Amino acid sequence: MTTFTAPPDWEPTSSDPNDEQFGDVVESATLDTASDYDVVLVGEPYDGAVIGRKGAADGPAAIRKSLAGVKTHHFDAGPVSNIGDLGDVAIPTGGGVAQVQDAVAETAAAVHETDAFPVFLGGDNSLTYANVLPLLDLGSVGVLNFDAHLDCREVPESGPTSGTPYRQLHDAGLDAYACVGARHFETSSAYDDFVRRWEAHVRLAEEVGDDPIDSVDKAVGSLGDVDSIYVSVDVDVLDAAFAPGASAPTPGGLTTRELFRVLRLVAGDDRLAGFEIVETAPKLDRDGMTVDAAARAVAHLIAGWSA
Repeated sequence: MTTFTAPPDWEPTSSDPNDEQFGDVVESATLDTASDYDVVLVGEPYDGAVIGRKGAADGPAAIRKSLAGVKTHHFDAGPVSNIGDLGDVAIPTGGGVAQVQDAVAETAAAVHETDAFPVFLGGDNSLTYANVLPLLDLGSVGVLNFDAHLDCREVPESGPTSGTPYRQLHDAGLDAYACVGARHFETSSAYDDFVRRWEAHVRLAEEVGDDPIDSVDKAVGSLGDVDSIYVSVDVDVLDAAFAPGASAPTPGGLTTRELFRVLRLVAGDDRLAGFEIVETAPKLDRDGMTVDAAARAVAHLIAGWSA
């Protein structure tokens, strides 16, 4: 059964009448009205699968609050508009991670069936599996994952975790996978071997720093001629200095400016079928840095997609 909690009231923060903000343009939506919008936001307040530090369940509310005060104007794309908010997915209680994934996948399927472009606000990385799974029934799919980690761990007997979504998607038939922003000493040799056997593409954070345009071009090119591309951003792709409120912050990552740039570049691909931002944990943040970066990553992706 597909259910959402009511979306929040979006309120701008500026008193200047010329300052149009996301709080001015985002409207409450339902599945019945979703196709009236270009973009719909979907909150996924869940962190039951996080391997390390908890807190990502509070991500959707915090990202919305920050985004409400972000101005709508992009210098190249102009002002963004026509955005609906479906509210938060009703997360089932009392079951394990696999049961949550199944329930969220049912809801994600209903969202993908609308004509709007879905933006999922996480929540932890385990729900990537649920968000992408319905797309596999619609044609060939590639995932472009901006992440410090490969997240292709074997699923333990206790059930999936935030580190298993791409192993699960591989086993479900995902056609292509590329990770951008991976870091030395942040994965195990066994998982590197796994993605190499899969012929997946990995671009290191230092390679993005050297040439972000080339890195994105090669990553997207590695996905081949898939019918659709799903973009995932784990905020730990950012250097810990820019994202202290990630579930697993580490040094050596992308800058916020690099992330925003590569998101605008990839957003121009007309095969994009969905976007998510995950692992933002507000209670672990410092001065709202991570939340603000996540909110603006959403804004840059929407602007690039709308252009």
